[in-house]
Amino acid sequence: MSKFVSLRNIRFMIKEVFDSKALTDYDYYCKHNEKMFDMVIDAALKLANKLMYPVLEEMDKNQPVLEDGQVKVHKAVKKIMKEFGQGGWIASGFSEANGGDQIPFIIRGTTSFIFAASNYSACAFPELTSGAAELITSFGSQKLIDTYVPKMLDGEWQGTMALTEPQAGSSLSDITTTAFPDQNGSFKIKGVKTFISAGDHDGAKNIIHLMLARIDNAPAGAKGISLFVVPKKRIDEKGNLIFNDITVATIYHKLGYRGTPAAEISMGEKDDCFGWLVGKENKGLSQMFQMMNGARILVGLASCAIASAAYLAALEYTENRPQGRPVTLKDPLIKQIPIIEHADVKRMLLFQKSIVEGSFSLILQCCMYADLKKVSHGDEKEKYGLLLDLLTPIAKAFPSEYGISSISSAIQCFGGYGYCEDFSVGQYFRDIRIHAIHEGTTGIQGMDLLGRKLVMNNGKAALLFIEEVRLTIRDAIQIFELELFAKELQRAMKQLEKVAGFLFNVAREKGIDVYLSDASLFLEYYGLIVISWQWLIQGIAAQKALSENCSKKDRNFYKGKFFTMNYFFRYELPKTYGLATRLMDNDNLTVNMKTQYFKD
Repeated sequence: MSKFVSLRNIRFMIKEVFDSKALTDYDYYCKHNEKMFDMVIDAALKLANKLMYPVLEEMDKNQPVLEDGQVKVHKAVKKIMKEFGQGGWIASGFSEANGGDQIPFIIRGTTSFIFAASNYSACAFPELTSGAAELITSFGSQKLIDTYVPKMLDGEWQGTMALTEPQAGSSLSDITTTAFPDQNGSFKIKGVKTFISAGDHDGAKNIIHLMLARIDNAPAGAKGISLFVVPKKRIDEKGNLIFNDITVATIYHKLGYRGTPAAEISMGEKDDCFGWLVGKENKGLSQMFQMMNGARILVGLASCAIASAAYLAALEYTENRPQGRPVTLKDPLIKQIPIIEHADVKRMLLFQKSIVEGSFSLILQCCMYADLKKVSHGDEKEKYGLLLDLLTPIAKAFPSEYGISSISSAIQCFGGYGYCEDFSVGQYFRDIRIHAIHEGTTGIQGMDLLGRKLVMNNGKAALLFIEEVRLTIRDAIQIFELELFAKELQRAMKQLEKVAGFLFNVAREKGIDVYLSDASLFLEYYGLIVISWQWLIQGIAAQKALSENCSKKDRNFYKGKFFTMNYFFRYELPKTYGLATRLMDNDNLTVNMKTQYFKD
C-alpha cells in the first residue's frame, strides 16, 4: 500500500470485479494483455512516487505568480510535462493513427487515479492537454491535427478548455467571445475567458486553447456557438511562433488546487488574435461536451483519488496514535490503545473506505462502458453509450460531494493535528473542494440527470440501468452471505421507481421548474443507490474469492470488503428513506420561497 492509493484494491477492481483483460479480445485492444496492464499500472505508481508526490506540498505552498504578463509555475511542471509526453502518458489512450497506444480507458482511468491521488495539481497539466488534443483529433481537419496534436502529445504544448466568461459562468449560451471571419479560413477572436485551468504558464512552450466563441452574426444561444483552436503563440509563414494577442489579465488565488493556475485571459485587445474553426460552424457546444463529459468522469475520479490519499493518511495515523483505553477498562495504568481500536474511529474509517472504494468502482464501471461503446456495434454500442450518459453526472457529483465529507472524517481522525499544517489532510480538504464546482456544479449535474438523462430516448437509459442492477441482484441473491443486501437493493430500486414516477407526475401537473427544484437531492438519492449497486458487485467478487483457498492476507482484504459493503448498506443506503420523503413532498418550498424573505 502506497501513501495515496491501495495497489491491492486496484488489482482487485481491474481483475476480479471488471475483468479488464477481456477487452483484449476485441481487435482494437488486441495488442495488449494482462501483464502489460500490470506493467502500465506499476510504471504509473513509480512515476507518481518519484515525480509527483514529493512536490505535493511544495506546489501548494509556492503558488503560480503572474510576472510581466507570464505565469510562472513550480519548476516541476516542466519536467512533469516532459516525462508525461516522452513516456507516452498523454498519448496513451489515442489511436495508433494519432500517435497513441490504444490503452483501454479502464486502465488509463486507473493511472489517472494514481496520478491525481499523488498530486492533483501536477496531474492536471497533462490531463488537460490530452483532453484538448482529443477534441482536435475528433473534429478537426488533418491540417489542425498535424499542426497541434504531435507537440501536445509530446508535452511541449499545453492544452486547455476555455469555456467560462465573467458574465457567463455555467450558462454557456450567454458567452460573448466573438470570432470574425478573416482570410485563409482563419478567424479574428475577441473576448475574455476566465477560470481557465493551466490557461498560461512557463512549464510549456505554447498554450493551445480549445475555445468556445460565437461567429459574428451567428444565431443566439447555444445554437450559435462554435469551437476554435486559439493558440497563445501562432505559427507564421516562416514556421516561427509569434505572439497571438492573448493577454493574461489575472490569475486567481484559490482555496486549494493551488499548483495549477486558473487564469483570466483577454483575446484581441490589439485586433491580432487568430483562431481556427474546429469542425462545423455552430456545433461547438456539442463538440465541447465530448471533452466535458470525459472531464466530468475525471473530476469524479480525481475527487475519489484525493479522498483516497486522505483516507490512507488517516488509516496510518489511527494505527499509530495511542490514546485512551477500552471503555470497559478503567485502570489508568493499563497501556493506551491505538485509536483505531475505538468503535467511533472505525466508523469514520469505514465511511471513508466505503466512499473511496465505492466511488472508484463507479468510475471504473463508467470507464468500462466507454471502452465497450468504442468496440461495440449496433444495439450494444447504443446500450453502453446510454448507460455511460446516465451515470456520468453521478460519477462526477457523488465522489466530489461525498469525498468532501470523507476527507472531513479523515481530519476528524487526526483530531487537532488534522486542523494544522503538519499533516496533508488539510491540503486534501482544500484541494477536493473545487470538484463539486468545476465542469458543472452539483446543481447542474442534478438537472442533467433528472431533466435529461433519466428521460432521454423515452427513458431507455433508465430502463437499461434497472436491468443492469437486476442482473447483479439475481447473482447476489443466490449467495447466502449476500442475500440480505441483494433484497435491500431490490427494495431501494422499487422505491426509486416510485419516486421517479411521482416526479414525472409533478412535471406534468406543475411544470418543469417544480420538477427540477430538488434535482440536487434526487442526484444524491440516485447516487446512494448506484454506489450500493457497485458495492454489491464488489461483494460478489469478494465472496467468490473467500469461497476459494486464499492466503490469510488476502482473506483479510476480502473480509474488509465485506465489512465495508455491510457498512454502506446499513449506514449510507438508509439515507434514501429521508431523501425519498423529501422528494415526494408536495410543498414546493424552494420554488415558493420569495427572494425578499431572505432580507432583514
